[in-house]
Amino acid sequence: MISDVVKPDTLKKLDPVFGQHSFNDHEQVVFCQDKDTGLKAIIGIHNTVLGPALGGTRMWQYANEWEALNDVLRLSRGMTYKSAITGLNLGGGKAVIIGDAKTQKNPELMKRFGEFVHSLGGKYITAEDVGMETADMDLVREVTPHVTGISEAKGGAGNPSPITAYGVYMGMKAAAKYQYGSDDLEGKKVVVQGIGHVGESLVEHLTKEGANVIIADINEERLQAVSQKYGATIFTGNDLYGTSMDIYAPCALGATINDDTIHKLQASIVAGAANNQLADEVKHGALLKDRGIAYAPDFLINAGGIINVYAELEGYGKDEIIAKTENIYNTTLEIFAHSETKGTTTHEAALNIAQGRIDARKKEQNS
Repeated sequence: MISDVVKPDTLKKLDPVFGQHSFNDHEQVVFCQDKDTGLKAIIGIHNTVLGPALGGTRMWQYANEWEALNDVLRLSRGMTYKSAITGLNLGGGKAVIIGDAKTQKNPELMKRFGEFVHSLGGKYITAEDVGMETADMDLVREVTPHVTGISEAKGGAGNPSPITAYGVYMGMKAAAKYQYGSDDLEGKKVVVQGIGHVGESLVEHLTKEGANVIIADINEERLQAVSQKYGATIFTGNDLYGTSMDIYAPCALGATINDDTIHKLQASIVAGAANNQLADEVKHGALLKDRGIAYAPDFLINAGGIINVYAELEGYGKDEIIAKTENIYNTTLEIFAHSETKGTTTHEAALNIAQGRIDARKKEQNS
């Protein structure tokens, strides 16, 4: 028997997917490995009721494989609700590649990853995410049609980051309308944590409106470049969350709203591009509500990117991409109103609406 050769405290590791806290009735989880290229990847397919699972590929130097698995499970689930709340006929999926994108990514690795994507027969469609560029998706496109976010020169919608940032900006303005009675951000003190492609584009929108923007990032070179380009102030203190601000915009990795930070947070609005900002959706969502902090659900306001890549599948142009992304403003206000009416957190309100659309489609399919 297994128990004769495995210590009791290691038994739980024999159940790496179903035993994960982040496993949420995922349909399929695919582990991909290739010795020649060194590829180690995980593809998570959470739900395909509304359509094929679409979600980007993230390349990150995870501390261990358990951390990577947890990330892909949380991210793929988020994509399900992102597409549902935005009204797109897509399911939720995500992929992670374990490794340093700066030193380990190469054309051979990307193409091999593309072959794994292709083997799923279109059930999962990939795109770019952290650690990925449009050029990487062009390489994947050489071996599979099941990829979006390819360059405009190859018939794609291009880099989705600017559209993602624009959607976050729309959601942030809606949150300001709800919290302050006006969506004017001029003079508002906004802390943007993480200034990658999306974070920088958000900084551009905010500075053009006259917001007082403070930026934070682990990359000192990026900080200096973005600061000089837009006149943003670089955060130099020891406690980012405890600093005085009007709006906190997390635009790096997730779970920055957690047990350690939530009581320090001095913002009256949380609205950013990062996925899974709440370490515990129920607990931390409730704490934000109790403190009177308006939280614009991440999977709603960062949906501009998926709207952009969905255009490649549906064949609509830039004008419709912008129109659909601007509608995030209206949907965000609806979520705040729904939250007040039902007495729920904004995260729960958005989740309920998204799940309702999935359940309705499932009922149609089964009837």
